[in-house]
Amino acid sequence: MRIRLILATCVALMSLSLQAQVPQADYEVVPLPQTIKQQKGQPFLLKDGITISCSSNDAALRRDAEFLRDYVREYTGIKLNIVDRKGDIQLALDKKIRQKEGYGITVSNKRVTLSGQTPAGVFYAIQTLRKSLQPGVAQIELPAVSISDAPRFGYRGMMLDCARHYFPLSFVKQYIDLMALHNMNTFHWHITDDQGWRIEIKKYPRLAQVGSKRDMTVLGRNSGIYDSIPYGGYYTQDEAREIVRYAAERYITVIPEIDMPGHMLGALAAYPDMGCTGGPYKVWGMWGVSDQVLCLGNEKTYQFCQDVLKEIMDIFPAKEIHIGGDETPTASWEKCPKCQALAKREGVDIKHLQNYFTARMEKFAGKHGHRIIGWDEVLQSKNLSDSTIIMSWRGVAPGSEAAKRGHDVIMSPTDYNYFDYYQTAEGEDKWGEPLLIGGNLPIEKTYSFEPCPDSLPAAAKSHIIGVQANLWTEYIGYTSLAQYQVLPRMGALAEVQWMQPAKKDFGSFRERAKSLRRIYDAYKVAYNKRLWNNTQKK
Repeated sequence: MRIRLILATCVALMSLSLQAQVPQADYEVVPLPQTIKQQKGQPFLLKDGITISCSSNDAALRRDAEFLRDYVREYTGIKLNIVDRKGDIQLALDKKIRQKEGYGITVSNKRVTLSGQTPAGVFYAIQTLRKSLQPGVAQIELPAVSISDAPRFGYRGMMLDCARHYFPLSFVKQYIDLMALHNMNTFHWHITDDQGWRIEIKKYPRLAQVGSKRDMTVLGRNSGIYDSIPYGGYYTQDEAREIVRYAAERYITVIPEIDMPGHMLGALAAYPDMGCTGGPYKVWGMWGVSDQVLCLGNEKTYQFCQDVLKEIMDIFPAKEIHIGGDETPTASWEKCPKCQALAKREGVDIKHLQNYFTARMEKFAGKHGHRIIGWDEVLQSKNLSDSTIIMSWRGVAPGSEAAKRGHDVIMSPTDYNYFDYYQTAEGEDKWGEPLLIGGNLPIEKTYSFEPCPDSLPAAAKSHIIGVQANLWTEYIGYTSLAQYQVLPRMGALAEVQWMQPAKKDFGSFRERAKSLRRIYDAYKVAYNKRLWNNTQKK
């Protein structure tokens, strides 16, 4: 009798010990949900065999269910099943949720409900649940909770420059997956520049055949020494459509950038008659901005640009199209008889001839149901329509001015959101860091960014539609370095894009970002560890 009692006690103690070892989900993730209300009752036990179902026959919700199943299996090892009957985890549409990307999560001991006004909202609920889990566990408790959340900005972007360095399709997809993890919804794809044209245009095949290849690439920071290694690569239209589809499944819109009328040496190498001198031109092997730009006094230039944009619009269904417009030298126009004649005919200073070009491209895009996005230099045009979206990169001031003029604005200033900069603070030792373009952008500075200055009137603030960070790749030639440059700064950006400013707290973010770090480790992506090595309170 005594032995049985001892055995029973041991079994009970072992059972309690096993129960104590079951980890709990932590809903305080990045970005932090607006409200997290703990509820009374026992937790829900997530383990093998738990079922997922949708409340409708919506194909997007079914895909959301598949994402949830796959995320949980890849990260924890727990195998969930999708069923047609009512499941343990229910994905549902709820029209009472106000914002189209808003979501709710309710957890009881019997059921988990992930709801959104749209399938996109459900997807973000899934991201929050996914980030709350622990890696490599057999089961995990989900505490009883009610979560309500929605984003601050409708445009939450990341840019990837694939013109300076070409990245394989697999990495572009991984970049999109990282964006989804961080609740971002717009992928700005920079695919043409002086150093390479990276998209197939069927009417102008030499753009890909010639414009995508440079003979060599400069070493260091324009040292004058070159590697003598031919470099190239481009995306076919089918590959680009594959990226569009892949992103759309994750509720991410792809906005292509065809930079014009500057940053066009890749195109001029393929079609020299589009330049003021007629060439010959070569795809640039150095970094910076070439003086050789499109000839604006040549009517063929406009036909060329319109033909290119028409094919781009066919590939990319987004209603916005980015035409660049930044850093356009005027030296070649000043020497060109055709450009001089156009400036005289239009009654404009030749240094402002780009305004005429931008107005024509804007009109063409509008005729085809598109809005143009331009870097903030396009604001120089007095005839710019209010429909043009301004991407403010030379600080916050140009974007603020654009918002006052009635333009929608995406804030993307260099001093907060250029992820090609070093992740060290000013004066901090860069020992061990890779060679980069320069600049200092520690993660705490990105986190501190406020896109809507207090000085702006309310009407202007309403035109600040979003925030974006950019990864320019002059000095970033391989995928692990690209990962390292954006992670974990993507997490800081996510809280700027998603959260209300009053709820942001850098110390809290540092702790919560550990959940992101676990996911980075699980997926074996490179990231900068400075956030956790630096223990100074911010």
